[in-house]
Amino acid sequence: MIAAIIKGLALGLMLSISVGPVIFSIIKQSINNGHKAGYTFVAGVSASDITLVLVCNFFTSLFDTALNHKVTIAVTGSLFLIGLGIYNIFFKKVSIDEEGNAAEKTFRKRDFIGIFISGYFMNILNPGVFLFWFACSASILADSQNVEYLSPFEYRLIVFGICLLFVLTADISKVLLAGKLRPKLTPRNMHHINQLSGLILVGFGVALIWGILKYGNLIH
Repeated sequence: MIAAIIKGLALGLMLSISVGPVIFSIIKQSINNGHKAGYTFVAGVSASDITLVLVCNFFTSLFDTALNHKVTIAVTGSLFLIGLGIYNIFFKKVSIDEEGNAAEKTFRKRDFIGIFISGYFMNILNPGVFLFWFACSASILADSQNVEYLSPFEYRLIVFGICLLFVLTADISKVLLAGKLRPKLTPRNMHHINQLSGLILVGFGVALIWGILKYGNLIH
């Protein structure tokens, strides 16, 4: 059991510290829209991770179908990131109150639903995350067959459960950190954060498409 816990922690650490568009989006969402929006975005990301784990482990036929269309998934995800990046660079505005400070936003239920969905799809359409869970699932499935004191199902449950919990905790800590920074930021700085986040998203999207065009024969 200890081995399963250690493996889950190691996988969670790998995923939580990996540099990708999601980590920047969590911080940007929290700084721009407050901690509630940040937690909602993190919930969407966590839900997509759970979806991928379930698909990889229990719906193998569905996963095989998705794997056969990974180029389409990669292109769709790349265009999604580029679209979000362009919006952040050119169209995202910072609300300002009467004193010239960044205003607190009032969100409706549908706004939170939109934030949740954006977190869900930003993560699930990221080919890097998709392949990460595929590789982990294959490795853990093989390991689970050689465990003496746990059934294969129990082993996978512990590893993936610890991993997902670790990643969720790390993402929540990013929201808390961003929340502490938010009161100290001016509208001008927040505008620059939006532009920087947009450039990062566009950069990731372009890099993914470039990789598809250059190594497309390796992806099929």
